[in-house]
Amino acid sequence: MSPTQLLSTSISSSSSAFLAAPIAFKARNQNVSIASKTPSICTCAAAPQEQKTVYKTQVSRNANIAKLQAGYLFPEVARRRNAHMLKYPDAKVISLGIGDTTEPIPEVITSAIAKRAEALSTLEGYGGYGPEQGEKPLRTAIASTFYSGLGIEEDDIFVSDGAKCDISRLQMVFGANVTMAVQDPSYPAYVDSSVIMGQTGQFQKDIEKYGKIEYMRCTPENGFFPDLSKVSRTDIIFFCSPNNPTGSAATREQLTQLVQFAKDNGSIIVYDSAYAMYMSDDNPRSIFEIPGAKEVALETSSFSKYAGFTGVRLGWTVVPKQLLYSDGFPVVKDFNRVVCTSFNGASNICQAGGRACLSPEGLKAMSEVIGFYKENSNIIMDTFNSLGFNVYGGKNAPYVWVHFPGQSSWDVFSEILEKTHVVTTPGSGFGPGGEGFVRVSAFGHRENVLEACRRFKQLYN
Repeated sequence: MSPTQLLSTSISSSSSAFLAAPIAFKARNQNVSIASKTPSICTCAAAPQEQKTVYKTQVSRNANIAKLQAGYLFPEVARRRNAHMLKYPDAKVISLGIGDTTEPIPEVITSAIAKRAEALSTLEGYGGYGPEQGEKPLRTAIASTFYSGLGIEEDDIFVSDGAKCDISRLQMVFGANVTMAVQDPSYPAYVDSSVIMGQTGQFQKDIEKYGKIEYMRCTPENGFFPDLSKVSRTDIIFFCSPNNPTGSAATREQLTQLVQFAKDNGSIIVYDSAYAMYMSDDNPRSIFEIPGAKEVALETSSFSKYAGFTGVRLGWTVVPKQLLYSDGFPVVKDFNRVVCTSFNGASNICQAGGRACLSPEGLKAMSEVIGFYKENSNIIMDTFNSLGFNVYGGKNAPYVWVHFPGQSSWDVFSEILEKTHVVTTPGSGFGPGGEGFVRVSAFGHRENVLEACRRFKQLYN
């Protein structure tokens, strides 16, 4: 068994008003002699208040950013959680919303990070800028661990500060004049970064979609894999498997169809495999397991959900040399130029942690942590199944996708938060296809997951 098979504020603007109440003074009786003068009338007029002028530059706001609707999903969830905590200061609020890891990083990994950090205080161990693409030993380890036998080499791999950051760098590579498709529902960074780049039209409120984006609807009825015969041709296809938020994983046959669809249309697939190590079924962990994928796909991934690196920040992107633009120019050369222009390379301390992750001891430790979160998934799935809900995901990803037919996702989110003090994530935040669903994250301490499930049973029994 291969190592990969071992294991997927708002700124609250507070304003204060200064209220000045009139103060009454009591005058004492006094006998005062003054020279007599002809009386005259004095008229007092209030001076007009000075208008405050706010200085403005002559720079116009980026019209593309102005297209974005409200705030980014997860800060909005956090804002509502914080407001709830102010309303109920004594409540024990449990967060199963934002997919943030909760369990400690294994000691075999943190010890390597500490050792590298301590070495920086010595002449022998100090190092400054490193290669923007990442240190060679780590790139080699990623290639041999996740892409063995798939024709992916060390120099195809770019180490970064996380997959989310690389998604925006890839958007810089593609530019404003491309068309794009996303799974619906999907991780919101794909759509938002496309809007910011200027690839989309305006937001259409009646259908909850941006113009010029192809939304590939993924539902229980189609097994959360889009009907490609109904999908229009686009330049770029964002595809995540195992999927966030639905927890579904594409089969080998489905990914073969996707690769062929991209070839037939001359498209590029941006494949997000950030949860591949959570896979339980015998499905591909990498798009490069599919023959011909290196000619139409690149892949981005991360240590965040494997090793608890959500705060440490370390990921990678694979851009095969065989991936070419329409004029024959290699995509990897443009990605390298963007990386070298906008990024000084991942922290050398974090990269030491990444190498430790991919040691035999590190892989075993990561497998154990992932197993813990998968047990949480089972507990959550069993709970909602016992309550009669239709439940999806959980088996191949740390997310459980629960259906509340005919209800607004934000209304369900609010009801759960108000009545159980548990934070979830509304499905509509991942796209119009998520309406009527709520995502429940398996990232949590075991006692919190058990308590949240007890509260769910109390609410829905």
